[in-house]
Amino acid sequence: MISTVIIGNGNVAHHLDKAFLKAKTIDVIKINSRNLSNIPKADITIIAVSDNAIEEVSSKIENSFVVHTSGSFSMDNLQNKTRKGVFYMLQTFSRDKEIDFSKVPFCLEAETEKDYILLEKLAKSIGNKIYNITTEQRKTLHVAAVFVNNFTNHLYKIGADICDTNNVPFEILQPLIDETASKIKQLKPASAQTGPAVRNDTETIKNHLDLLSKEQQTIYKILTKSIQKSNKPE
Repeated sequence: MISTVIIGNGNVAHHLDKAFLKAKTIDVIKINSRNLSNIPKADITIIAVSDNAIEEVSSKIENSFVVHTSGSFSMDNLQNKTRKGVFYMLQTFSRDKEIDFSKVPFCLEAETEKDYILLEKLAKSIGNKIYNITTEQRKTLHVAAVFVNNFTNHLYKIGADICDTNNVPFEILQPLIDETASKIKQLKPASAQTGPAVRNDTETIKNHLDLLSKEQQTIYKILTKSIQKSNKPE
């Protein structure tokens, strides 16, 4: 059994705790980051709090092996005086949406090979996709993830706003969203690009802008310019 303590009360801590509780090879305890006076001893202590709180929380932990779950926080910035590591899951976590950890990439990092093997064993107890990723690679992955997930979801929100304003059901766009996500499993994103920007359809672009608010126009123009620049012949 791998004894594990999860510190945190957010979405990542919530889903990780649920997954570990189902695993037969893990003994897990979850505690709130505000209650650090009596942290149980464990093989691995996982800090699953906001990036801004990691340093403070880690400075109060005396357990032998401490890791965090952040995509952008350096392993070396952990403030515990013992062994350090990273247990980063590259996925979006919402409390009310179940997570299939067998499909989640685990990006692991540790100071020693022995600790990496322990983290790998922990990850394999709930998942299949394990990667040995350095801090710099993880930071790069995290910013790429912001583009493909957070920014993309914000564009969904804008699309939903446009639909709501014009009394059109957003669900009409769902098949298009699904096809776009499916298509890039077979094609490179550059090859999958379609639309008025890549076609340089100036009349359609003008008509679209006339339908949008000023903020939406700004975003539309920036993305249109970026698409056109990306598709210019070298």
